[in-house]
Amino acid sequence: MKSLITLLLFVSFAQAQNKTFSEAALNEKFLSEDNTEIKFSEILQQYNGKTVFIDLWASWCKDCIAGMPKVQKLRKENPEVVFLFLSLDKETESWNHGIKKYGVIGENYFIPAGWKGAFCSSIDLDWIPRYMVVNPEGEISLYKAIETNDENLLKALK
Repeated sequence: MKSLITLLLFVSFAQAQNKTFSEAALNEKFLSEDNTEIKFSEILQQYNGKTVFIDLWASWCKDCIAGMPKVQKLRKENPEVVFLFLSLDKETESWNHGIKKYGVIGENYFIPAGWKGAFCSSIDLDWIPRYMVVNPEGEISLYKAIETNDENLLKALK
């Protein structure tokens, strides 16, 4: 039993300490708002040297929609941070409609592979909204938050 507890603690610690995206995640192709394919690594390269707030969301997700005004408030309070919205909608039409309907202001991309793709699998996605923060050096400084008032999230944005 003791070894099982030790193993669980190790796994939890290892996940909490993830500082980089996997090669497969970086190579996954997303769609921009103008329907252009772009690798996740290329998206991140555009914002090299900046803090990037990542919001994984979908227009059908009640918790995502409820959190969107709080995320937009964070965006206004942190104008130097890039806000990157990655959609897990099933269709681009729903995604585009959701951007307009819910006032999703920031950099918007669609994940065609969805939950089962390399990106979502590599970050152990189990719930949305999921917030992450990438620091100016390109490392993941916040691996997982589901609330905008999470202390670690707020610290990572500063």
